[in-house]
Amino acid sequence: MSLQKAATEVRENAYAPYSGFQVGAAVRGASGTIYAGCNVENVAYPEGTCAEAGAIAAMVAAGETRLTGVYVIAGSPMPVTPCGGCRQKLAEFGAPDVVVTMATTGGVEQETTIGDLLPGVFSASHMDG
Repeated sequence: MSLQKAATEVRENAYAPYSGFQVGAAVRGASGTIYAGCNVENVAYPEGTCAEAGAIAAMVAAGETRLTGVYVIAGSPMPVTPCGGCRQKLAEFGAPDVVVTMATTGGVEQETTIGDLLPGVFSASHMDG
């Protein structure tokens, strides 16, 4: 299965009764295995979960901690970038040169990298005293 197919299929499972904005994401672990996640809203909006976070959680739950590709799809007129928090989450598990493909359900795709999405990444080196 491709990243595109996994993200597209899981998007259909998104729980978005408040916004109606369904998002699907898929990440490829270093092993080559693909993990998918969808957004899960909550009536208390800050308590929802982004699709990217769900895919990363599935990857970590399976025992992997490195991702090598990302695909995010939403039903919007232009590709949607990951939110700030998800950019940091992607940077935690992926190198700056990992390709992130953002897509619409209408077939428009845009590619970037984790490094370009988050040029001022907060990293473990900031924790060194």
